[in-house]
Amino acid sequence: MMRPRFSLVMVLAGALVTSGCAQLGNVFNFGDRGPQETAQAENRIPLVGFEQEVLPEEGLKGAGFYLPDPVTIDQWALPGANPEQSPPHSDAAKGLVVAWKRGFGAGVGRNAHVMAPPVALNGKIFVMDGHAAVSALDARTGAQIWKSDLRGRSRRDTVAFGGGLAIAEGKLVVTSGYRFVTQLDAETGSVLWRTQTEQPIHAAPTISGGRVFAVAIDNTLLTFDFGTGKEGWTYQALSEPARLLAASSPAVSGDTVVAAFGSGELIALRAANGNDLWSEALSRASRTNALSEIRDIAGRPVIYQGDVIAVSHSGVLSSTDLRTGQTRWNLPITGITTPWVAGDVVYVVDRAGKLYCLARETGLAYWVRDLGEGREQRSFFAGLGGGSDSRQTKVKPVWSSPILASGRLLLASNTGEMVAVNARTGEVERSVDLGESVTVGPIALGDSVYFVTDEARLIAVR
Repeated sequence: MMRPRFSLVMVLAGALVTSGCAQLGNVFNFGDRGPQETAQAENRIPLVGFEQEVLPEEGLKGAGFYLPDPVTIDQWALPGANPEQSPPHSDAAKGLVVAWKRGFGAGVGRNAHVMAPPVALNGKIFVMDGHAAVSALDARTGAQIWKSDLRGRSRRDTVAFGGGLAIAEGKLVVTSGYRFVTQLDAETGSVLWRTQTEQPIHAAPTISGGRVFAVAIDNTLLTFDFGTGKEGWTYQALSEPARLLAASSPAVSGDTVVAAFGSGELIALRAANGNDLWSEALSRASRTNALSEIRDIAGRPVIYQGDVIAVSHSGVLSSTDLRTGQTRWNLPITGITTPWVAGDVVYVVDRAGKLYCLARETGLAYWVRDLGEGREQRSFFAGLGGGSDSRQTKVKPVWSSPILASGRLLLASNTGEMVAVNARTGEVERSVDLGESVTVGPIALGDSVYFVTDEARLIAVR
């Protein structure tokens, strides 16, 4: 077997590298190379160590790959557009012009944080502010159609974060950090049913097969009957006290639901009864990064043509076979957003702001673009004494999940900048100042892409 060649930057000491390479050689018997054949770059499987950097593969530089043609999207019913959390390539935002901005409620603050991705149906955009007030806005003008304040009035309802929205059959399902799941009429905003939960829910629900799926803060996958709100089966993952504020929505394909948890577990279950099918741990220990102990999978897992793609804060991007649970490949990429999978490639932005274009079959990199380069901002940290030990440091922007629209990847940052990146080459084609921090991933509807800001404003880009 010919040993694959990879472009890697080592960050461990030389002695450790030598030792690690020797161990890999023994395990895979690289000493006996057999026939002198060279594997094609697109057929290689990456053996990237978890203290290494993922760089473009030499054999893939300038290589073409398949992307689906853009289509007009007439509804975006779930955070990831559909139950598999795998949106199509949208024919939207060609001009990258900000059409309008509309406020819809309470933005970021001491007791509020906007975390819900918008959803869309029948010419309406549905959004939720930092205090569980849900609004329906006209997709063309941003005018408010209705607003429903869902927060309770008990003492326990004074502080809560998160939740989200999903639509099916003309009904809007809302989850909330205020410990409830409720269903609204999407035309009027009237409450159809409401079910209290024991734990807060920080992520949006997923609707499929007459069931509502949602992950609570204690790493419990909850299910509810879509028609009545009656609670169904539950699944308890490992408890994890250290986690991120954000949370993940399950992905569903057929009778299989794949849920991601704060413990770093990626678990496939039978949607009908909760029987577990397989599990994978997207976690690792790092000698150089204490934050790897936070194992949370904050982005949604994506199901695409039998692959499950997910990335963890602990530093594992993984592709898993949906049917068998067998790992196809994994890479040392740390992420808190949702990957975008389209055609032959996977796009993902890491915590440091690097945007990767990876071969879906192998995980090898076509290109890597550092979106943080040249965009660092100075941040002041006061020392314990407030004097000589005070210092300044450069902080890179935090980017949202990407969306593929009109052949470009659109991402926005907490500095208020939106960039348009050529999906084939990785070149930044345009930069647009949105004027406000954005951390929630965008959606597409018709000819527009919509961004929700941390200040609870909806921005339409056409």
